[in-house]
Order: sequence, then C-alpha cells, then structure tokens
Amino acid sequence: MKPRQALVFSMLVVGAVSSACSAPDPAPQESAQAATPEEAVGAPAATDDEVQEAETSAFEAEEAEGAMEFRLTSSVFAEGQPIPARFSCDGEDISPPLAWTEPPTRTQSFALILDDPDAPAGTWVHWVLFNIPAEARTLAEAISPDPTQADGSVHGSNGWRALGYGGPCPPGGTHRYFFKLYALDAVLELGGGANKAQLLAAIETHILAQAELMGTYAR
Repeated sequence: MKPRQALVFSMLVVGAVSSACSAPDPAPQESAQAATPEEAVGAPAATDDEVQEAETSAFEAEEAEGAMEFRLTSSVFAEGQPIPARFSCDGEDISPPLAWTEPPTRTQSFALILDDPDAPAGTWVHWVLFNIPAEARTLAEAISPDPTQADGSVHGSNGWRALGYGGPCPPGGTHRYFFKLYALDAVLELGGGANKAQLLAAIETHILAQAELMGTYAR
C-alpha cells in the first residue's frame, strides 16, 4: 500500500471508532407488562365486604352523633328549674310546651314519659304518650286528654289511671319531674291506655336515643 493510501485508510478507521464510541445508548426496553391499577397506587382495591363494613361504620357513627346531640327543652322552664304553677294541679293543670332537636335518622316515632321519683309511695307517673310522629319536633302546650290525637299520637294511662297529662301535685316539699323522650326505630303496635311499664317493655329493643328534661315543683 502506498504511503498516501495508508494515511487515508488510517483516518477512516479512527473516524469510525470515534463515531461508535460517541453514539447514544439504545433506549431501555419497556417492561413487557404494564403496571396494574393496584400496583400503580401501591395498595390492593377494597373488597365488597370491606366497603360494606366501612359504610356500616360511617352509618353507626352518624347515628351515635345524632344520639349524643338529641336534646329536650321547654320554653317555660329550664333544666332543673321550677315548673310554672300554671302547669300544675294548683293552676290550669295543662301540659307544658316541649321541643327537641333532630333525632337519629332512622327514627320512626317518639314516646314520652313524665314521672316523679320523689312521690311518697314511689315513682308517680304523670304522663304517657307514644307514637308521636317522626317528623314532629314540638309538642304544643295543653295537649288534650283524647285517647288519640289528630297527628296519630296515642295516650297511655297515668298514675291516676286516667288518660293524658296530670301536672305536678306534691303533698309537700320540692319534687323533681322528669320528662323523658325516646326516639324509636318503629311505630308501636300498642293499644291506647297502656301504662308506663307496658310502654317501656314495648320500646326496649327500639330505642335509638333518649332525651331528658327535669323540672321541679314545690308546695
């Protein structure tokens, strides 16, 4: 090979080697299989049972919150304060107005009991009323003693074996009077005139929440 040809050949070889060394690395091959949605988020999808359990827990928490906030009040006396004489046997002997907050969502009816645990012969029942409509949030004053009210509420019998409200009438001293309102998950199949014991037996497995208001009366 002539000197000039040898020089050209050497330059060609060096250029080829330099090009090969400076060429970019080939792109990495993509994974043969794309990541699944579960792998993409880093956790397995919830099963139907887990979803149901979560929904049930949320529902129970909502019910518990509703029960905790369930309150009973009256516009004529505050908790632990005297009940005006107008609502006693010394006055007109009419029932006081009552109001309550939102009950648990599954409420189907309400039941109300008023009693006096300070009576000499033991707890005296002054009022039993049940199947108060679920949409009710108040009871007006002076509820009639009719067995069944216009809204479907039903009167039970009180300690005098009479229907309707009987106001505070202590023989002497200061007595406490407890208004107890129950939010129930059912409308009761209980006849009018049922007494307190019969009502409590009927609602035993249906109570969602209970609210209480205590007033006093002295003679």
